[in-house]
Amino acid sequence: MTGEIAFVLITIGFMMGCLILEVQRPELIVFTTVIVFLLTGMISAEEAFKGFSNEGMLTIGLFFILAGGIQKSDWTNHLIQKMLHARENPKKTLLKILIPISGISAFLNNTPIVVTFTPIIRKWCENHHISPSKFLIPLSYATILGGTMTIMGTSTNLVVHGLLLEAQLPGLSFFQLGIVGLPITLLGILYLATAGYALLPDDPAKKNGLIEDSREYMGEVKVTDDYPFLYKTIEEASLRNLNGLYLMGIIRDQEVHTPVSSTSVIKPGDHLLFTGLISAIGELQKQKGLELVINNDTMLELIKNKNTKIVEAVVSQYSSLLHKKIKDTQFRGKYDAAVIAVHRKKERMKSKIGDIILKPGDILLMIIGPDFSKRDYSHEFYLVHPIEQQSFLKVDSKWKSWSSILVLTALILCVSTGILSMLTASAAAVCLFFILKIVTASEARKFLQLNVLILIASSFGIGSALIHSGTAEWIADGLVSLVHPLGKPILILAVMYLATNLLTEFITNNAAAVIMFPIALEVAGKTEIDPTALAIIVAISASASFSTPIGYQTNMIVYGPGGYTYKDFLKAGLPLNIIVMAVTVWIVYLVWV
Repeated sequence: MTGEIAFVLITIGFMMGCLILEVQRPELIVFTTVIVFLLTGMISAEEAFKGFSNEGMLTIGLFFILAGGIQKSDWTNHLIQKMLHARENPKKTLLKILIPISGISAFLNNTPIVVTFTPIIRKWCENHHISPSKFLIPLSYATILGGTMTIMGTSTNLVVHGLLLEAQLPGLSFFQLGIVGLPITLLGILYLATAGYALLPDDPAKKNGLIEDSREYMGEVKVTDDYPFLYKTIEEASLRNLNGLYLMGIIRDQEVHTPVSSTSVIKPGDHLLFTGLISAIGELQKQKGLELVINNDTMLELIKNKNTKIVEAVVSQYSSLLHKKIKDTQFRGKYDAAVIAVHRKKERMKSKIGDIILKPGDILLMIIGPDFSKRDYSHEFYLVHPIEQQSFLKVDSKWKSWSSILVLTALILCVSTGILSMLTASAAAVCLFFILKIVTASEARKFLQLNVLILIASSFGIGSALIHSGTAEWIADGLVSLVHPLGKPILILAVMYLATNLLTEFITNNAAAVIMFPIALEVAGKTEIDPTALAIIVAISASASFSTPIGYQTNMIVYGPGGYTYKDFLKAGLPLNIIVMAVTVWIVYLVWV
């Protein structure tokens, strides 16, 4: 091992540690790592930024616009509503839902699909006295599986396609991944509707529409001058005996006093920090002299209004709100909404609402104003509780809705028959969306997820560092020397799959694919295995993240709304990981090796 290899390994190891610990937003961590390699001479400026012009990355950007236009039509919403009307065995209903959802995911971004369907399915489950936890993990898993069937099913597939082209190799054809993707999707859905269904938690409280009450939130109330228990103790005010609430602390003179003694005296202007159930926190405002803390007078009036809408949202792992205090995010001005409570896994937060530093997966309980639905929040957080107006814009006529479907169909035909390349067809489709006014220029800017594109483009610089420092070759040599003497190429495929899959469970799927791709190329060169075979192994294994909620964005979206724990993902996801790995490795071995 040379000094350069050691430096690259240590730097990438540090980067992965920062990603796992959520020290900063993923794109900032990866981009900073690329700059470190640039400054130390590991890569040139051209290599550091070549990802920003890569064909796969540019195609992903165009697909964000196309997916936004399709999402406006709302036809997927109507489809799932029709399927949920039937009163039958929950497993049969689940099967009826998962098959079309996986099919849709083969052609559309899976994140908006899960965002759209989560509140619909959750509400249906509550109305039919079925625990939503039986349906939401399968919803996420089905979209992940469906995304493996085509080149456009997930951004990871397009990234691998772009890397192949960059390496002067044939890219992936439109349905080539379906040779593996279709079998693993069918087997995966069968597992989710049978053994997987049995492994998922079944909370009786959630069957009765009480999912909101099963989760603890952190809330803050202010003591006003008309509170009847001023200068009385906590015990005398009965604040120790509130049903479903726990008094964590008192903020007085900018200082947090915790734990709170029963003999502590309540004074005007005190801020009381509670953790407890949504309904119980909401009941606090009914007590005379206690006001929920809202950092805006307009919002304070809204909460007193009977027509107030309260919604829940999950903070995205790519959100610009991450690692900031709520009070520093200009939340009210940006979104016409105010955060009144925060839920974070099983952690009790001992600070004011405004001082809570947001992390991926945090669930926000928000009061929304009349302009909330007009604001652009789709990249910041995902609504998981239905409101009257959908979170996306509607097209203004049915013909535009059908036009968007026809344009997408034409794109698929042109690419699958080889008439146009993926990038050219995507660019042409976006132009048609503009001409037909399905998408406006301002909407296109909103649909572009720049943080994701920066992450993907930066990851290419990491790949260059692995190649030019000799790290990829060094790792490949070690892998080949370990497995190749056994004389079975299928073992090399299995090790490559396992390594990529373990990586993607803890860092982003695109970053895992870019890191493992140069290693796959080196392995292909040393073993004479078809590079396409290893590229498909990397693409499938980087997407197949089922064992942790942090491995894939859709898992994070259903994590809080389903009331899941990490253990639930491990129980239901690990067997699916094993099934998908076994089938993928075997098919790739038979077809390409």
